[in-house]
Amino acid sequence: MTTTAQHAPAILTVPAFADNYLWMIHDGVHAAVVDPGDAAPVLAALRRHQLTLTAILLTHHHADHIGGVPELLQHYAVPVFGPRNEAITAVTRPLAQGDVVQLPQLAARFAVLEVPGHTRGHIAYARADADAEHWLFCGDTLFAGGCGRLFEGTPEQMVESLGKLSALPDDTLVFCAHEYTLANLRFAAAVEPDNLALKARVQIETEKRERGIPTVPTSIGVEKATNPFLRYREPAIVAHLIAAGKLAPGASDVAAFAALRQWKNTF
Repeated sequence: MTTTAQHAPAILTVPAFADNYLWMIHDGVHAAVVDPGDAAPVLAALRRHQLTLTAILLTHHHADHIGGVPELLQHYAVPVFGPRNEAITAVTRPLAQGDVVQLPQLAARFAVLEVPGHTRGHIAYARADADAEHWLFCGDTLFAGGCGRLFEGTPEQMVESLGKLSALPDDTLVFCAHEYTLANLRFAAAVEPDNLALKARVQIETEKRERGIPTVPTSIGVEKATNPFLRYREPAIVAHLIAAGKLAPGASDVAAFAALRQWKNTF
């Protein structure tokens, strides 16, 4: 496949709403956008950077992730990739676990991971190009310092989904969809207060936000060291769950995860 690319693919951060991030994969000429909940900032970014939209990638059906698709399609006749197991009428390329997406006009391929939990059919996109920087677009499954609420799926599903993501290389850059990091880290510090890596991260991320800098992307390695939803088996976290009356002694790992998620819901 030939392309008029001027550069290797890069990522543009497109803020939207109060705390969403829409991600634009581009090469200086062509662009694909991930989870465009709002068309206006996407169209503005395309104009500002003189890019042509060639594809839309969706992770799940929530309005803040798909709401801008109809307007974008009025301007650009492009394929819409999205989860096979969710009812998103705009999707023209339904995807499931094991599929690989070649972005039109862009030198970037992505492996599709099914990661239900937040929604029943949620998918994620992990870059599949050899010798390229590792990227993950995970929607609302994994957040910096947290994970998505279980609106439709089960704790068992979310545990399996997060396990798939945490098995990616530690240097994988995680492009999640919201700026929830400081709130997530406040909870993380409450359930694992002696985690030194977490204490250092709180300081780093707080300084970023004070300067108006996004805390995303994060990385799989950072999340494994500091995110309680990847660390729910850690004895210190289990002990805090038990001490807080959230978990019975001897409960299963999945029960510990479920208790942690429930606690975060009301934290």
